[in-house]
Amino acid sequence: MIDAELNGINLSEEMHEACGVFGMYDLSGANVASSIYYGLSALQHRGQESCGIAVSDTGGPKGKVTSHKDMGLVNEVFTEEALERMQGNIGVGHVRYSTAGASVRENAQPLVVNYVKGTLGLVHNGNLINANELRHDLEYTGAIFQTTIDSELIGYHIARERLKTRTAEDAVVRACQKIKGAYSLVVMSPRKLIGARDPFGFKPLCIGKRDNAYIIASETCALETIDAEFVRDVLPGEVVTITADGQIHSDLSLCLPKEKEARCIFEYIYFARPDSHIDGVSVYGARILAGRFLAKDSPVDADLVVGVPESGNAAALGYAMESKIPYGNAFVKNGYVGRTFIKPKQSSRESAVRVKLNVLKEAVNGKRIIMIDDSIVRGTTSDRIVKMLRDAGATEVHMRVSSPPFLWPCYFGTDIPKREQLIAYNRSIEEIRSIIGADSLGYLDVSRLDEMAKGLPVCKGCFTGKYPLEPPAGDIRGEYEQ
Repeated sequence: MIDAELNGINLSEEMHEACGVFGMYDLSGANVASSIYYGLSALQHRGQESCGIAVSDTGGPKGKVTSHKDMGLVNEVFTEEALERMQGNIGVGHVRYSTAGASVRENAQPLVVNYVKGTLGLVHNGNLINANELRHDLEYTGAIFQTTIDSELIGYHIARERLKTRTAEDAVVRACQKIKGAYSLVVMSPRKLIGARDPFGFKPLCIGKRDNAYIIASETCALETIDAEFVRDVLPGEVVTITADGQIHSDLSLCLPKEKEARCIFEYIYFARPDSHIDGVSVYGARILAGRFLAKDSPVDADLVVGVPESGNAAALGYAMESKIPYGNAFVKNGYVGRTFIKPKQSSRESAVRVKLNVLKEAVNGKRIIMIDDSIVRGTTSDRIVKMLRDAGATEVHMRVSSPPFLWPCYFGTDIPKREQLIAYNRSIEEIRSIIGADSLGYLDVSRLDEMAKGLPVCKGCFTGKYPLEPPAGDIRGEYEQ
């Protein structure tokens, strides 16, 4: 899908994930800030609005935490000098895109919670569907909030439960029993690193090891970036604790029966980096499969199969492999247009899409093109890309989409908007085809999603309206809904 987030102005087509989390505990006492920095860089695709790192020294004064966070990309927020000031062998880091809570520095993570038992550092990925209820209850018992994000609610509950429990991990388990929705957490206590994944497994979380250091991260690609080996995934509903003796302790009291698990299918379709594995399934392999399914279910005669960078490329390759139609590149993506890019004015002839993406005329001129993208949300960029291909000389443009049509919003950390804003709502595929200007249009059949995820239970709520747990009565999803 076209990257349409330019200087905080959404071009109304790109979806976003909530964020990425990374925690590290070096049992030999070495500093972890620079490794967390590189781990967050590998997770940058999960959030580009803000980022932060908090570290502590398990051998130093208990509760002393050094943190740094701000708006911007990882390499914009952190300098070499800033990292050198962050001395500590245990830490957590975060990259954020807001789906609930405004995009301001106050809502950047990690959250550092100082309370009577010490200090906690917390990073969170996901959305809580009972956030309003939890906030109301806390406010009426005297809580004062510094942010508008779900993560602060979780931090409050962990701190309160810690007063009644023997260990920090017990407090995390008891806090998780009160929250509902999607979450992957990494919590840094003075002497432990704790990870928690919601019972449905909406958001990914995995464990890695490098020498005498342990890592808990959103994706395996972050482990490989710092030369750590993959140990295992955190199970849906599991709370894991890494202690100073190098043991991984597990609490499975939150787990649901396997058939009730519901991983976000868009981790495999779009969100995760293609070189990651989630719960044993290759993201790249899943996208190749999606392309193959499209070729089987929505064949069309053409000269070239192309993907819309970057997430459409693997599915396009799968389509080409199955259809025996040549795979090629039709687009050049400008990788240097960052978050500070100024969107062209409405009166200007410069197109924000064209600044981000150009067509290779020599590749498409005089050819029938099959263009693969991961999804169509509102359709506001799809029509522009189709027109760009036609302007470059393509004689036909057939669009194939490696996900089913969006018909329902998401409440679990993906910014799929309300139904009235979705192009597929109350429209037939032929009507959508006419709007975007393609010669034909085909979507991935919803029945293929289970095969794509190798039989793992997945959430299909945004396609079917059938959610794994009851959505909230009121909308809690944040400013992208405006």
